[in-house]
Amino acid sequence: MTRGEFNGFCAALPATTHVVQWGNAEVWKVGGKVFAICGWADGADAFTFKVSDIAWEILRDAPGFRPAPYLASRGLKWLQHFGAPGLSDSDLRDHIAISYDLVAAGLSGKRRAELGIPQSAQQRKSEP
Repeated sequence: MTRGEFNGFCAALPATTHVVQWGNAEVWKVGGKVFAICGWADGADAFTFKVSDIAWEILRDAPGFRPAPYLASRGLKWLQHFGAPGLSDSDLRDHIAISYDLVAAGLSGKRRAELGIPQSAQQRKSEP
């Protein structure tokens, strides 16, 4: 995935905002909370995103992944996809979308409604 494709994908998610910070990193937020980052790792694009507990256990030591610098060191379950073999572009988009859902789910229901964010399938399944 290129930086442009990453930005296009993140921009298409509901109620997202974009800033460039931290040394030219593309930072995407929902409700003011970061859900995805594209920055540099050894001269190449690296993609950082929040993951579920299961994805953390499976991917954190997989080739092309590492616990996200700064975020994971604070006990947060964030991974950085920085090299091969890593994920296909399709799988990377899926993980970024899951990160979006995880972060959006942490917003209050009122804030999600203000932003027009629909409930995710995961949230709907967990409700009675």
